[in-house]
Amino acid sequence: MTKPIFKLQDLDKVTAVIQQYFEGLHQGDIKKLDAIFHADAVLKAPGMRRTKSQWLDLVSSRQTPESQSAAFNYRILSVDVVNHQAMVKLYCPLFEHHYIDFIGLLKEDEQWRIVNKMYDDL
Repeated sequence: MTKPIFKLQDLDKVTAVIQQYFEGLHQGDIKKLDAIFHADAVLKAPGMRRTKSQWLDLVSSRQTPESQSAAFNYRILSVDVVNHQAMVKLYCPLFEHHYIDFIGLLKEDEQWRIVNKMYDDL
C-alpha cells in the first residue's frame, strides 16, 4: 500500500489560504494578506522583484477593486499538494490586468503560508 502524498484537509487549508488571498486582493486588506504570507516571501514578475513589505505597501496605497465595484472573478486554475508543499495556479483579474499567479506555499508549524508568488499579465 502506498502512502498518500497529501491529506484532504491540507487541500482544504491551502484553498482556504487562497480564498483569503483573493479577498485580501479585492478588498485591499493588507492585514488579511500579511497573515497568509511568510515573513520572507518574495514576489516576482518578469523584470521585477518585491519583498512582502514592499508589496503590501503598494497594495495599501492603491484603490481597491471592491471600491471600484469590480466583479469578484478570481479563480483557482490548479492545485498541487505534495506533503508539506503546494503550488497553486490562479487567474486574478485586477483593474485592467489579467494576471496568472503561481503561488508557492509551505506547511510549517502546522500552518500553510505563501512563500513565493510569481505573476505575469496575459
